[in-house]
Amino acid sequence: MATVTPQMVKQLRDRTDQPMGLCKQALDQAAGDMDGAIAWLQKQNSKMTAKREGNEAAEGRVGVFVDNAANVAAIVEMRCESAPSAKSDQFVALANDIAKHVAAANPADVAATLTQTIAGGTGTVQDRIDAVVGVIREKMVLHKIDRLSGNVYGGYVHHDGTVGVVFEAKGAANDELLKDVATHIAALNPPYATVADVPADVMAREKEFVAAELAADPKMAGKPAQVLEKIGADKLTKRLADVINVLTEQQMANEGKYPKTTVGAALKKAGLEPVRFVRYKVGAVAL
Repeated sequence: MATVTPQMVKQLRDRTDQPMGLCKQALDQAAGDMDGAIAWLQKQNSKMTAKREGNEAAEGRVGVFVDNAANVAAIVEMRCESAPSAKSDQFVALANDIAKHVAAANPADVAATLTQTIAGGTGTVQDRIDAVVGVIREKMVLHKIDRLSGNVYGGYVHHDGTVGVVFEAKGAANDELLKDVATHIAALNPPYATVADVPADVMAREKEFVAAELAADPKMAGKPAQVLEKIGADKLTKRLADVINVLTEQQMANEGKYPKTTVGAALKKAGLEPVRFVRYKVGAVAL
């Protein structure tokens, strides 16, 4: 049986991020064998996860990964029990690592993700989660995932981690603009990416509203049809931006950087065509 030294304990802690006392116990149990100690820790962490299964995991954070060289992006929502834990370095790294894994491995769903060997590491994604549970001692759950591929992407996560966005566009990557649009979406939460995404009944209702407004305005009486059509189109565009909140019709949120510029205009100038976006908010209920 090998003598367990402080250096061995530190080495195991550096590899696993587990508490020093637990690392010492693991090495004792494994007779000084490092791989055996890691396996023992994984077993204990798995038990910790099972023990906390009934706890509520209502806090959490969003993880985002973007790789425009590979034309892929991913977004995940990780849940835990408390807000302080959601802001911890270990949990932040966990969410980001799993987002990177989803982008690389293209799992079918959450269940498939958990059983895959984590990209760039050893053990499964569930093992990676269990390891952080072993450090923080809270229930942690991979709540949902989305992966996008084939175009260029911008990603953004709010400073508190509770809101994250991946924005997709066609064209050559402009990382700064793509991220700025993702930031805009995180802040303003538009329901539609483009005018084409607006449901037909909503668009019909808005056109009826504009037509009724023009008909009731005495200043419009006697104006040529082409003038009324232009005025009506302008009013509809404004409603799409201010009432329907279509992303491409909104003014860029960062007005200092993009003065009097809509999201659509900024993208068009850069040779980009908006496709879609995915926005996560921790705890939000899907409609």
